[in-house]
Amino acid sequence: MNIHSTQSHLFASLTAYLQDLQESGVDGIPVELMYAAEPVATPQPVQAKEQEPAEPVNEQQPTTKKVETLEQIRKDLGPCQRCKLGATRKNLVFGVGNPHARLVFVGEGPGADEDAQGEPFVGDAGKMLNRIIAAMELKREDVYICNVVKCRPPQNRPPESDEVETCVPFLLRQIASVKPEVIVALGTSAAQALLQTKVPISKLRSKFHDFHGIPLMPTYHPSYLLRTGGNSDSFWGVWDDMTQVLQLLKLPVPVKARKK
Repeated sequence: MNIHSTQSHLFASLTAYLQDLQESGVDGIPVELMYAAEPVATPQPVQAKEQEPAEPVNEQQPTTKKVETLEQIRKDLGPCQRCKLGATRKNLVFGVGNPHARLVFVGEGPGADEDAQGEPFVGDAGKMLNRIIAAMELKREDVYICNVVKCRPPQNRPPESDEVETCVPFLLRQIASVKPEVIVALGTSAAQALLQTKVPISKLRSKFHDFHGIPLMPTYHPSYLLRTGGNSDSFWGVWDDMTQVLQLLKLPVPVKARKK
């Protein structure tokens, strides 16, 4: 039974009782009292006015920039003729390796073997780089390898400033796509191009530099190690640099005995 039915029943009983008293000759109870006993309408709850939907707040929502894939960057590069190196190359040398590598190696530019095969570091310098990677107990397919310029400079000369300026934006896009934890710059040209400095590699190496929030370790180019010998001080200097890289990546550092 709801509250309204209970109240009606109570008032009806009271009215009947008062009528019985009046019929029995009891005075002093005004007739109006019977009508005063009529049930009072229970106030109905006032329904809240339905609120109109609020106008949407036009707030600028943060957007996540979609990262380009290496394939998209290579497609955008196309049969590049943006600088004079395009006229003399055989093959454009884009990059090779793991597209999500934790470690990226950046050289200065392709040599004759790389120009012929279209892949970076496949000649003698590439064999030396493979030796370094193997000494780190990594595989070539674990890392990503690319160059500052994508076309071979004639006679393997260092890339000129206008060539670097033209090609570096594509290198930066490659790095942004891979999102490595560490970058190793191989040689003077690569280190100076990435760090935008004229400081020689001998003073840049052996310590990390900041590259847009990514630790960058400059070290000697593999071709320099070929010229100075496989067991030279420069080779062990590179190994010291790679030891720091492994430690930063929290990877095991193999014990290497310095040969006498």
